[in-house]
Amino acid sequence: QVQLVESGGGLVQAGGSLRLSCAASGRTFSTYAMGWFRQAPGKEREFVARISCSGGTTYYADSVKGRFTISRENAKNTVYLQMNSLKPEDTAVYYCAGDRTCYGGLSYSRNGATYEFWGQGTQVTVSS
Repeated sequence: QVQLVESGGGLVQAGGSLRLSCAASGRTFSTYAMGWFRQAPGKEREFVARISCSGGTTYYADSVKGRFTISRENAKNTVYLQMNSLKPEDTAVYYCAGDRTCYGGLSYSRNGATYEFWGQGTQVTVSS
């Protein structure tokens, strides 16, 4: 069983930046693709970004492309989400998730059901 713990959320003004981290337990982190999702109040959970097991392939939602960057350090069992140029509409609880399948296209990556492990989430609030 893999446990995921997110950190780095908080309150930031529009235009600011935050870096989220997701630390994973266990020795098999490098065998999981990792994703970030978010859920705003009253809205469905939505895909944000995904990174392959090696870190060589990434996918992003159109809404964050060019502003957010997903990365990972397998030696530290950690995946990151660097968020720049934040907007009020980025306000949400952000979740990291792990998928045993290393590779998948964008459509596959967007589907939350493909991820086996989820963290508890970290709140990101962007004020205008």
